[in-house]
Amino acid sequence: MTLNCVIIDDEPLAADLLASYARKTPFLNLIGAYNNAVEAMKGIRENNVHLVFLDIQMPDLGGIELAKILPKDTKVVFTTAFSQYAIDSYKVNTLDYLLKPISYEEFVKAADKALEWFTKVNPSMKLFNKDRFIYVKSDYKMVQIKYDDIIYIEGVKDYVKIFTDNGEKPVMSLMNMKKFEENLPQPEFLRTHRSYIVHMTKVKLIDKFHIAFGKELIPISDTYKEDIQNYFDLHTLS
Repeated sequence: MTLNCVIIDDEPLAADLLASYARKTPFLNLIGAYNNAVEAMKGIRENNVHLVFLDIQMPDLGGIELAKILPKDTKVVFTTAFSQYAIDSYKVNTLDYLLKPISYEEFVKAADKALEWFTKVNPSMKLFNKDRFIYVKSDYKMVQIKYDDIIYIEGVKDYVKIFTDNGEKPVMSLMNMKKFEENLPQPEFLRTHRSYIVHMTKVKLIDKFHIAFGKELIPISDTYKEDIQNYFDLHTLS
């Protein structure tokens, strides 16, 4: 699923930094970055905003006051240099309270909380769709990936590397492997190893404890061996 978000901070440099974080987070769609809460209200009203990264001390309308009048389904992550508002912040729709300077790691953890919350509240917001494609962020671009083109996915630290048979180079995207797996149709896609998810309809050859795609061998670990065996048992003539 994708969360629409806005950044509100009266410090332009702080707003620009958080906006850059949002742009490189695969499941966030940045609607806008604002230096004034009053101006931000228009963008929030005109779009289905799920998440607001919100400064507290701002002219005209402060963050706590704005949070009180946001739609009840819009969640807030406060981003501030002041710790004394933490208790007041949890009286509104806040999911997290981040103290400046904010690292990308802290930003992503807060965004993950929002993603988890919205997925639990509305499971239908997952990525499944009848068009059989998804968009992922890669190198600050949105890249369309068709389910039918995927051969396998490899987890590389904090990234997923998506291999396809459409002649294009693998796509790298900053994304949690587990969340990516949850949003793929199953059992069409199965985990074979903690670092690999395989498009099972693409499998032509199994060599002992590996799935072979040409010279590339995808391991099958003991953890997932039973699931893989059950899949092949259903599709094997005896």
